[in-house]
Amino acid sequence: MFDNICKFLAENFSTDFATWLLGEPITLTELSPKELSLEPIRADALILLQSDEVVLHLEFQTQPDANIPFRMVDYRLRTYRRFPRKRMRQVVIYLQQTNSELVQQTTFTLEETFHRFQVVRLWEQPTNVFLQSPGLLPFAVLTNTNSLVETLRQVAQEISNISDQQTQNNVAASAFILAGLVLDQNIIQQLLRREIMRESVTYQAILAEGLAEGRAEGRVEGRAEGIQEGIRLVAINLLKEGTSVEVVAKVTGLTVEQVQQLEITNPENTGK
Repeated sequence: MFDNICKFLAENFSTDFATWLLGEPITLTELSPKELSLEPIRADALILLQSDEVVLHLEFQTQPDANIPFRMVDYRLRTYRRFPRKRMRQVVIYLQQTNSELVQQTTFTLEETFHRFQVVRLWEQPTNVFLQSPGLLPFAVLTNTNSLVETLRQVAQEISNISDQQTQNNVAASAFILAGLVLDQNIIQQLLRREIMRESVTYQAILAEGLAEGRAEGRVEGRAEGIQEGIRLVAINLLKEGTSVEVVAKVTGLTVEQVQQLEITNPENTGK
């Protein structure tokens, strides 16, 4: 779930990420893993963005992963094979604070082979940087802040200032989800529901409702069918809250076409 939201933000607010990580507000477009023949190696979690001169490779992690160094050197070599003249910036972004030594690793070494990549531990980053761009707002509460509640309140205020309603809804939905890594659901509801979404509930509440109904269905129809029903209900609830088709697809794992079909077949539940 968190991977999906981070991928959505990176792909839809690529200029914000380029400004933060590359130091220049260049426009980046998505690079399909298929171009690098990456399907066998966890390509679903890979975020590749590119311009004419640079490839930005992002990995968002909630938990430490001992395989990260190998993945980074493997992606670098595959990218070089495809784009030998492009420079590449590789960044592993850890979302949740941990004392594991794995989040300190920035190199891969194998005999005479040596590769270095960048690591960002969000809990060490200054909060102010993440309050300046819409695409980074959902991460602010995960940064080095003295008050999680006050930071989330600032995020809520900044989101309420976004003029485009669809963008506001998308950023708000992402903030709901990521805040769940560090704050209680009730606190998130108090701040974000009141200040941004009015009658909306947080994604965690929507997810709980959908999965609860799905489990109930599962007792009758079988576990697998129940899980699918839960996912479908989560998607319908998100659509009802005004979340875009693209966000719903990213969060639930459904295809855009499947989500669009839910809009058509359930107009009374999705506000259409």
